[in-house]
Amino acid sequence: MAATPIPNAADCGRQEPSPRWTSRRQQILDAAGQCFRQSGFHGASMASIAALAGQSVGQIYRYFDNKEAIIAAIVDQHLVELHEIFDQLQGRSGSAVDLIVGRVPEMLAQRLDPSRAALVLEVVAEAARNPKIADILRAADAQERALCRAILARDRKPAWSDAEFEGRCGLLRILVDGLTFRAINQPDVDRAALVSAISMSIQHLAS
Repeated sequence: MAATPIPNAADCGRQEPSPRWTSRRQQILDAAGQCFRQSGFHGASMASIAALAGQSVGQIYRYFDNKEAIIAAIVDQHLVELHEIFDQLQGRSGSAVDLIVGRVPEMLAQRLDPSRAALVLEVVAEAARNPKIADILRAADAQERALCRAILARDRKPAWSDAEFEGRCGLLRILVDGLTFRAINQPDVDRAALVSAISMSIQHLAS
């Protein structure tokens, strides 16, 4: 499911990709995200992405084989950010609930961002039609679920069966994922009240 990888050692002279290479690749990803939001996956052509990125179509194909590879790279970026967050949480003492609740305001700010939500929903919609995109998202979801289980294991009660533990982890994911729809359907939602309600829900999950 991974995006087109960075050039191998032979291609790079056994050096890390240059800042210019990384910068141009990021320009493509940013432009693609904007095009996907505005025109949808199918409506966004490689030509339109290249124009917005200030590059030629030929240059785009030096970094990505196709639009599916661009989606994979966007998803990979999200996973890198998620791993960093969970690494920070795992490195701190305290219960999983307290650690997660402490990040609720930040989580809401990200999930309720209309621009991010529009891109996420477009990618999910395409996954319903495109098996390649579906595979990318399912692989990413498996990683997210593993991270969620790892942190919530701190608060797991001995009486919980494996099925109950999985159910509680799944409910937390549903709770978080549902915020994406609020960003579109209810952009004026009372965020302070939502932070309080979500925090109570998360605490209940571990009770």
